[in-house]
Amino acid sequence: MTEDNKRAPGAGADLEDMVASSDTGARKPAGTPGKLLVGIAAVWSLFQLWIASPIPFMLGFGVFNATEARSIHLAFALFLAYMAYPALQRSPRDRIPLMDWVLAAAAAFCGAYMFMFYEQLAQRPGAPITQDVIIGVIGIVLLLEATRRALGPPLMIVALVFLVYSLAGPWMPGILAHGGVSLQGLVNHQWLTTQGVFGIALGVSTSFVFLFVLFGALLDKAGAGNYFIKVAFSMLGHYRGGPAKAAVVASGMTGLISGSSIANVVTTGTFTVPMMKRVGFPAEKAGAVEVASSVNGQIMPPVMGAAAFLMVEYVGISYVEVIKHAFLPALISYIALVYIVHLEALKANMQGLESSNPPKPLLRKVVGFLAGLLLMMITALVVYYGLGWLKPVLGDATPWVVAVALAAVYVGLLKVAASYPELELDDPNEPVYKLPQTRPTVMVGLQYLLPVIVLIWCLMVERLSPGLSAFWATVFMIFIMVTQRPITSMFRHRSNLAEDIREGLVDLWEGLVGGARNMIGIGIATATAGIIVGAVSQTGVGLVLADVVEILSMGNLLLILLFTAVLSLILGMGLPTTANYIVVSALLAPVIVQLGEQNGLLVPLIAVHLFVFYFGIMADVTPPVGLASFAAAAVSGGDPIRTGFQAFYYSLRTAALPFLFIFNTDLLLIDVSPLQGVLVFVVATVAMLIFAAATQGFMVTRNRWYESLLLLLVAFTLFRPGFWMDMIHDPYRDVPPAQFVEALGNADADSTLRIQISGLDAYGDPMTTYMTLPVPEGETGEDRLSNLGLMLRVEDDKAIVDMVTFGSEAAKLGFDFDQEIIQVQAPVDRWTKEWMWIPAFLILGLVVMLQRRRRQRGGDPVSV
Repeated sequence: MTEDNKRAPGAGADLEDMVASSDTGARKPAGTPGKLLVGIAAVWSLFQLWIASPIPFMLGFGVFNATEARSIHLAFALFLAYMAYPALQRSPRDRIPLMDWVLAAAAAFCGAYMFMFYEQLAQRPGAPITQDVIIGVIGIVLLLEATRRALGPPLMIVALVFLVYSLAGPWMPGILAHGGVSLQGLVNHQWLTTQGVFGIALGVSTSFVFLFVLFGALLDKAGAGNYFIKVAFSMLGHYRGGPAKAAVVASGMTGLISGSSIANVVTTGTFTVPMMKRVGFPAEKAGAVEVASSVNGQIMPPVMGAAAFLMVEYVGISYVEVIKHAFLPALISYIALVYIVHLEALKANMQGLESSNPPKPLLRKVVGFLAGLLLMMITALVVYYGLGWLKPVLGDATPWVVAVALAAVYVGLLKVAASYPELELDDPNEPVYKLPQTRPTVMVGLQYLLPVIVLIWCLMVERLSPGLSAFWATVFMIFIMVTQRPITSMFRHRSNLAEDIREGLVDLWEGLVGGARNMIGIGIATATAGIIVGAVSQTGVGLVLADVVEILSMGNLLLILLFTAVLSLILGMGLPTTANYIVVSALLAPVIVQLGEQNGLLVPLIAVHLFVFYFGIMADVTPPVGLASFAAAAVSGGDPIRTGFQAFYYSLRTAALPFLFIFNTDLLLIDVSPLQGVLVFVVATVAMLIFAAATQGFMVTRNRWYESLLLLLVAFTLFRPGFWMDMIHDPYRDVPPAQFVEALGNADADSTLRIQISGLDAYGDPMTTYMTLPVPEGETGEDRLSNLGLMLRVEDDKAIVDMVTFGSEAAKLGFDFDQEIIQVQAPVDRWTKEWMWIPAFLILGLVVMLQRRRRQRGGDPVSV
């Protein structure tokens, strides 16, 4: 038993170094420099709380516009990067060399230049003076060096390539050539406007991401991380392969508040990996389960490794919409991972750990679960509709009444928690481990759910901005950190008020420092990614890339998607998730949408952005550079490369999902009713479990090769039934373009027409594209055409756009003067695509029957 839980000597220290060097900075200076480092980090956190709060507007003091806030944000990140990250492997870790002090001060000055000289710069837009150019050049160089220190050479090299490309345009070969950019123009675009370094990505880091990372750091420091792990173990640890299932659930819960897959691996893996090894998982598989579940934490709303907030800006939809679209694939992916772990446990005939819970009959368990679910639903309804009724009655006093009620609930939960033993931090290397009882474990930390509820309430119900929602959740979290110890101690009748408050303030201080240090890398990454985005907008390389991709893929959308996936994986090997998403989405997302339209597949922009993001996070798993795999191997004592390959194998379901939701947007809950949403969730979950069984080669018993193929076929049919139904019956019928008005009049009010048009694009080049036309209101075809804002003229069976009303629906869809409508497709009545699920389930039943019969004969044992 003891052997399972041992790691190589020095592995703990190596692990801490790995996390520090990738997330918070490896340098820990002593004395005054150390105090200054943590002090500036804490001031950064307080500054971010200040600009997110309504206080500056109430006082009329300390109000910063978006550009000024971004400038100060970058100044903090650059200063701390030079202080916290050593220049070289051999550089000192316990002190800060004089050169780093000089570089830190210079970088901070260049970062804050936009703030310090904002009025002067505003008076000379596009006409930088020599001083501006010098500061910009120094700033870009120091930003690239900070990137190398904090994130490694790859992102720095990519940014450098784009800078060289901007300057060397006239000397580039063939299709890559462009007019070139002067040094003055480059610096102006990249450093003195909001098109480059100080662009959308840094703005999102400033406005939203910092607060969510700080919220997660405070929540973890208060004890929520330990609470989530203990709850997961108490509920799942006694099942087959229970510790691995607990690892998946704990990582999912930690992923809700953490934006870093490596930090997630270490936070939960330190406890879960030794436990997995105890029940029979080999070191590589134990590490791989932790990697797969921790990396999946980044696709789990609400934080999603900062990408959710970037999607708000890039896609142009609300934060709530992004969460709605991203939630179902993430949940399905996690459920499938739990099932994969279950299959591994079945294959190896593993058992769980010994449960501390008193035995209960199955009926009591089911009744207890349903009662808990019913109580939660009733509470949600009462809170939602109760507060909805309170707001008109109480008016402006509503927030104060809700705050008092929240405080009362909080004190009540602490009273409940005080009647149970405190949660202890376990030593993961102890040879004997007893699972905690479920009820006491759950009850002792319910107060940690309140800030999450506040966050969700502000986002979903009050519809506050993500930044303001995170601010109020963080304020409540600070209140909990300071008060939970004294109040709990009072209920336990052992109060030491001064000491308890002091400990709470120490935790708060460490949380503020930890949140800021976690943000150094993200702040630097978003600024450097801004260089790449700025170069794309300044040189027009995006259009060149679209041509290159189209030539390479021969216009085939599936090849384009594969190309994008491979590019995301390659870039992700060196770039952090956030920077990778920014770069690939800026370069290829518009290309996929455009080429999809030309091929007749209308892909929503959010689907493309999620596609890019999913493959970006896969790079944290993929050998040879998957950092999360290296961190897990350091915990498990296994081989990092084998751990990485095993984790990639477990993550195949995450790689399959993006292709599926590109072709079946129902998975993203786009244009589906609530009832359809539930049905899609159930069927998609079953499909993903079948896909997992096929790829793992095991369901009821070991799969024969043809059974795995049949299971893959079933999974594909459940995910995309329309593929087969379209073969049986075309969903549209062709209508002559000259009869477009009649087709528009005959179509149902809630249906759509598919139209192919040809004409000239914005650059005067010929183009042909598809569009989906929602049928507008109107009694006749002519009324509907008028409501659409479109006038047509018919010439020899040709329908040509004669006029498009400015600002009309037709203008928004992309209709333009003199375009020709060359194809019109009207929907036809046919069976719904879901009928294809019936033969799929019949094939599944056949496979299950064959496997059950084989297992009963005993010819194919379950155990390895």
